[in-house]
Amino acid sequence: MSSRPAEPCDVHQHLWPPALVEALRARREPPFLRGYTLHLKGEPAYQVNPADHDVAARLELQAGVRALVSLSSPLGLEDLPQAEARPLLDAWHTGAQEFPSGFGAWAAVGRIEPDLTGLAELLRGSFVGLQVPATWMATPRALEALAPVLQVCESAGRPVLVHPGPAAPTDEELPGWWPAVVDYTAQLSAAWWSWHHTGRALLPELRIGFVAGAGLAPLQHERLTARGGRLGRTDRNVFVETSSYGPQAVDALIRALGIDAVIRGSDRPYAEPAPLGFGNAADHAIDVSNPQRFLTGGTP
Repeated sequence: MSSRPAEPCDVHQHLWPPALVEALRARREPPFLRGYTLHLKGEPAYQVNPADHDVAARLELQAGVRALVSLSSPLGLEDLPQAEARPLLDAWHTGAQEFPSGFGAWAAVGRIEPDLTGLAELLRGSFVGLQVPATWMATPRALEALAPVLQVCESAGRPVLVHPGPAAPTDEELPGWWPAVVDYTAQLSAAWWSWHHTGRALLPELRIGFVAGAGLAPLQHERLTARGGRLGRTDRNVFVETSSYGPQAVDALIRALGIDAVIRGSDRPYAEPAPLGFGNAADHAIDVSNPQRFLTGGTP
């Protein structure tokens, strides 16, 4: 799986290999599967549709678009103690390497005693980069603690994709959409501002992308200025992807960051890509040339 897309690219999808499904079924504490019912801390039980993780069916949906798939960080696998996380992450990496052409995959790493040597080996292989939970970047100090992991990616010339982590546990019964709309966007916003405050000074060459428009944090740049902050110049190595947003939000992101920062992502199977209607040139930038720069570098 090359890191350079030769065709339109969706940088954010999820697809569970059979080895990961079996590893989740072997667990007795969240996160675990019973049949196809997923149990997580902080979220209602979720009924997984097996067809959503059928490789052949997903390829048919792609219609010529290359999909980059990842371990979904809200599962919380990366946050488990090392002895619990390792077999699950190994199952993900082994299974993802078996996906056919038409797919690429993001590597994952455990938060507790991260295996930096193993991560470097994965990035030298077929994995396009590393996905990290936004919760690991919740404050500038948390980002500083994560820097050794991100430096492995920077040294390898591979990008980092920032994805929501587990939702906060609660005893209150909330609607099913609550974590995605409230928790996840808040996590991404915090990660965006931690990166803005601290990240580039620590990691001058790292390419980094934030899913779901970074929780629309870039739309707060005017408020940042009004409250005495300063954004600085446009960073050509920072990207936001479009999952769960349509023309209204994506247009606002383009106005805030410029079109060169926007990359296509869908979050399939949990959401579907939305047509933007901005014209052929904008579609090509968002679907092809911007993802290519995110994955491999270069100048807009």
